[in-house]
Amino acid sequence: MRIEPGDLELTMDELRMVARFAVQSAEDVLTVFEQHHPDDRRPRAAVEAAWAFVGGANRTKLQRVTSLDAHRAAKEATTEAAKHAAHAAGDAASAAYLHPPAAVQGWAPSVRASQVGHILRAAAHAACAAELYADGDPGVGDERIERARQRATRVLVDVLGRFPPAPVGKTRVAQLMKSLDTSLRSG
Repeated sequence: MRIEPGDLELTMDELRMVARFAVQSAEDVLTVFEQHHPDDRRPRAAVEAAWAFVGGANRTKLQRVTSLDAHRAAKEATTEAAKHAAHAAGDAASAAYLHPPAAVQGWAPSVRASQVGHILRAAAHAACAAELYADGDPGVGDERIERARQRATRVLVDVLGRFPPAPVGKTRVAQLMKSLDTSLRSG
């Protein structure tokens, strides 16, 4: 990946745009988790923390803590759909911590590529949750990815273009993320 001078930093406005994209996807499937775990507010707290950052709040340990808590809720979820919905919420809260390309230059290629997950993984988990909730209908997941693609702003696509492409993976989430990444990059 070639870094241009203008790629060295991410502005707070760009980070908020990434977080907005992620949290919109997560919010779409939050009820999938809450149907099965109505007393567990951890994924909702992560979504709320993401929206707080999008709305202008500083990124603080609130986003980190709620992200980790939502991922813990995912591990405890009783259905696969609920698990992916909770992961989407956790990924939305962590989107505020996307590292600028210059910061990751010395990192291993797999770690640099994983930064794309801060941009796209919430949408991929949300698509997977919706797909599983619809009895595993892959068309539902593909349709959610298309909705996410349509929701992506020019700023989001520009930020995505500063990072290496999403890695190829074997899981459905990795496939959905790669599909979204490819469609956004191809314009």
